[in-house]
Amino acid sequence: MPDCITIKDLEVQFHIGVPDEERAEPQKLLITIQMTHDLCPSGASDNLEQTIDYHSVCQSVRALGRTRRWKLLEALADDICELVLQEFKPTNVRVMIKKFILPDTDWVSVELNRP
Repeated sequence: MPDCITIKDLEVQFHIGVPDEERAEPQKLLITIQMTHDLCPSGASDNLEQTIDYHSVCQSVRALGRTRRWKLLEALADDICELVLQEFKPTNVRVMIKKFILPDTDWVSVELNRP
């Protein structure tokens, strides 16, 4: 199994939803981001510059949500994948977003995996 860094259930408040009324107010989402990356160099050196700074990943995702609105979870997940791949350079990224919108369900989710 390749090395990876996982951010599990980052809680954000983003404007998302198909109807305009649903996007009017931000709603709670939980975002999980898994990044495949060679962790041998940072493990051996104890140097943050040789790994992916997960705090910076969280800040970048939150910043993305402050400037955008989405209709679909799929579009948001794709934007997060692109952001992480371009800014942090993992070999692979997997993003799962949970939304709490449907009655009688715990949540609905979308999951994307990008090399």
